[in-house]
Amino acid sequence: MLLSIITLNYKKPELTLACIASAYKQYQKEFQNGTIELIVVDNGSGDGSVETIEKAIKKEQYAHVNLIANTENGGFGKGCNLGAHKAKGEYLLFLNNDTFVKDKNLLVMAKYLQNHTEVTILGGLLRNTDGTPQASAGKFYTPLKALSFLLGLQRYGLSDKNPTTISQVDWVKGAVFMIQKNIFEKLGGFDEKIFMYTEDMELCYRANLAGYKTFFYPDIMIVHKEHGSANRTFAIVNIYKNLLYFYKKHRSRGEYLFLRSLMATKAGILLTAGKILKNTYLTQTYEQALKAL
Repeated sequence: MLLSIITLNYKKPELTLACIASAYKQYQKEFQNGTIELIVVDNGSGDGSVETIEKAIKKEQYAHVNLIANTENGGFGKGCNLGAHKAKGEYLLFLNNDTFVKDKNLLVMAKYLQNHTEVTILGGLLRNTDGTPQASAGKFYTPLKALSFLLGLQRYGLSDKNPTTISQVDWVKGAVFMIQKNIFEKLGGFDEKIFMYTEDMELCYRANLAGYKTFFYPDIMIVHKEHGSANRTFAIVNIYKNLLYFYKKHRSRGEYLFLRSLMATKAGILLTAGKILKNTYLTQTYEQALKAL
């Protein structure tokens, strides 16, 4: 088997089924002949998701689409690691359940990895629902990069920029993240101490330390409903928490303290602004962010 697609579900069965349907529409032949499989890991939803997805798989007669019913929600990394353990493909593709596959180039990406054995990880271009590109690759979070991120410069294209040709990059987004299975296992998979967000960057960082290369593939059409599987406050709080964890694990003590100070300053300013403006979103989000520090 060439490719195993792994996607997670947590209380979003309709979103997950739409993702599956989009992939199956493009690759029906490859699913049926066993070139591709798709593994759905339900992260302990407990809301009927398992039954809903199982019923749809049976009704649509999806070949090589399988469901793993996890008993707990251990986060993105742990769920993906479970799916990877069960996967049979030579390459793994971690695909967010809030994405929609619009062309057949996932298979082209897998064959690119086959033909370029010096490349270990390959990410793809994500697009918004209006067709505009999302930042899908980035540079490792050095103190300067972390500062630009905290200042929100990435939204203006001043921080993370997508290459327009197949190029080596520092890291790629986990929403469409392809990797050689044997190297994924050698690296120990995603860090399960990271519940959600930044686990993609952290794995690419470890891969880079081990001498493996990460590349970006722009010629693909994947629509990504950003934050479709989680709310924005949850995302911000976890990014704060996980960036600090990354610095504690991989960077110096001085850099860790510098980043923590930057985060505390930003969160404090936005919390104060939220209280002055009586903005519930800002107040609640940055109260939680400060607690995460």
